[in-house]
Amino acid sequence: MSVSKSDAIAIIGGGAFGLSTALELSRKGYTNITVFEKDEEIPSRWSAGNDLNKIMRAEYEEDFYTDLAVEATHAWQTPLYAPYFHRVGYLNVVSGAASQKAVGTLHRFQAAAEKHPEMKPFFHPISGPQDVRDVAGAWQFTGDMPGWKGYVSKYDGYVHSANALRGIYREARKNGVRFFLGAKVGAIEKIVYEGSGKSRKSIGVRTKAARFHAAKLLIVAVGAAAHKIVPEVGAEVSAKSWSVAHVRLTDDETAALRGIPVTYARDLGFFFEPDPKTNLLKICPMGGGYINTNPSTGISEAPQELMRFVPKDDEEQMRELLRQTLPYLADRPLVEKFICWFADTADSDFIVDYVPNTSSSVMILSGDSGHGFKMFPIVGRWVDNLLNAPDGKQSILRWRWRVPKQKAKGESFDHDVSWRIGTVREIRDVQGQEAVKANM
Repeated sequence: MSVSKSDAIAIIGGGAFGLSTALELSRKGYTNITVFEKDEEIPSRWSAGNDLNKIMRAEYEEDFYTDLAVEATHAWQTPLYAPYFHRVGYLNVVSGAASQKAVGTLHRFQAAAEKHPEMKPFFHPISGPQDVRDVAGAWQFTGDMPGWKGYVSKYDGYVHSANALRGIYREARKNGVRFFLGAKVGAIEKIVYEGSGKSRKSIGVRTKAARFHAAKLLIVAVGAAAHKIVPEVGAEVSAKSWSVAHVRLTDDETAALRGIPVTYARDLGFFFEPDPKTNLLKICPMGGGYINTNPSTGISEAPQELMRFVPKDDEEQMRELLRQTLPYLADRPLVEKFICWFADTADSDFIVDYVPNTSSSVMILSGDSGHGFKMFPIVGRWVDNLLNAPDGKQSILRWRWRVPKQKAKGESFDHDVSWRIGTVREIRDVQGQEAVKANM
């Protein structure tokens, strides 16, 4: 199905994938774009990108994603995105107690950074705590950092994700993109179809307030809620989450830590330089993540309510990371805690494709799998490429629609994704473990 520049395009979801698509298509001359978002403002409280910061590292264990991340890095350096990109470096290490899986992952990331011609000049090996202080520029780290080894890539850094969402929202509006926000006008009840079988196609959407909006093309970018709008996706997209918490610093402490690299001990977790406006230092534990399986469907669904706590085990892990690096912060209260949900796929590949049996009238963007935000500036390009594909098909096989597979009882959703260390747990099993309720 061809879409003209004046045809109505409806984008469901005002998060990273939806906003990137809206801006890119508006830049390419599409003049009738509407974004529907169920929250009252952008960034949405339900967007995984509504966060203080996200890691911007370009090295992957395979060239395909490394090349994409390098392309994204270039985009983050353009005038529109540059204010949100902080190239402070990325310290990627394991401690002396790390598992072999964590060590193997580190080595593959290291090899990618060492061999890429653009990243190689920014690469520096780390063989111990003194290198962390001298080579990585983290002289403020007074902890023992026992057995720490790895590398620092000064090609990388982080992006201020919530601010980036706000900025691209403003730019999209300037380009003529319309936004319907809030439960009354922006929450979608369902896609409306006509016809059946191979002739079935979407003619628009119906909001939860029962208002119908006609559209030639629908683009579904609602993260872990994809199965609610496109039930055909089944368990191929799963809600997955990790803990997030912060330490509140003084003005002087924030100033002293400005410029430290994003620090990722793969067996413990990671943290960022403190934010100068809020004095918050964000920290996350490493683990297998949490799911929220619906017993009747077997699909992990993001909870309806925001979860403002972190499990006790995660809090202990975050404190251990601080003890090894910034011990004077290890016993500080953890504040602004929450569980961050995103859309996951078993192999961490994105889905960027038309939904079958919709006559190419419905496209789905999903499966950010915790590594999608770095691609924020270029996601819209993928949509434009698909819209202009000569044969109307997704040329990147790994991003094509996956036929949902039945899983045996007790079978794990995840493949053995190398960079995930730990066991996947049901969120309901840890909800009573929080050490202290979040101080919000």
